[in-house]
Amino acid sequence: MELEVAARTDVGCQRTNNEDSFGYWSSAKEMPADACVAVIADGMGGHQAGEQASRIAVDTIIQTFRDTVTVGNIPELQPQALLMSALDKAHHAIRDQAERNPEFNGMGTTCTAAAIIGGWLYFVHVGDARLYLIRSDEIQRLTRDHSYTGRLVESGMLSAEDAERHPRRHILTAALGIGDEVQADSSEKPIQLRNSEVLVFCTDGLWGLVSDAEIQAAVIGNSAESACQELVALARERGGPDNITVQILRAVGE
Repeated sequence: MELEVAARTDVGCQRTNNEDSFGYWSSAKEMPADACVAVIADGMGGHQAGEQASRIAVDTIIQTFRDTVTVGNIPELQPQALLMSALDKAHHAIRDQAERNPEFNGMGTTCTAAAIIGGWLYFVHVGDARLYLIRSDEIQRLTRDHSYTGRLVESGMLSAEDAERHPRRHILTAALGIGDEVQADSSEKPIQLRNSEVLVFCTDGLWGLVSDAEIQAAVIGNSAESACQELVALARERGGPDNITVQILRAVGE
């Protein structure tokens, strides 16, 4: 399966530094195999700690995946276990960095990572960055928000619409680098990707200002690059109080 890949990150309209990070790696660049990994992260901690946390997460996950794929036999991989192991490594790498540098105490990051192997999608997730799947003119959110409002929605105490505007919607209940163990979700079973289906990764700086329907509309009929530009521009037009990051993967071959 071939993928059209694009990404865009923007500091937003009210921040002075960008604590978001993203990354992508495909085995096609190094070996004749069908495997790739994409990651997006939104750091926190201030004083450049958030920037470091998100970058550590992205780099660690991609490097772990890459090292395993390039020395192993892809048909024998256990992608879900590999992603969870990479997420755990990133969690401890962030904690180690904070322990070595007291000024980074409390650093952490959201993280959503997905692997596509042989046309099958696997993902892991912690925090409130989101992964969407667009197929057959429908958009489906594959991840759930690990946040204060996310818990209220799941318990039936708050509607999804009200959660988008709730003043405490940015309070996280799980993040990499925070706590002893990673509290992560993962795909229950792999999802088969087909031609023209699209994956959209985004941080809350985007989805907090742009609706699911608007994300879908931007993606359909546009190239991945044009869709990224349109979505970031839309978030900026609405004030852009946070960093804005989006990464799009479109399946263009079977």
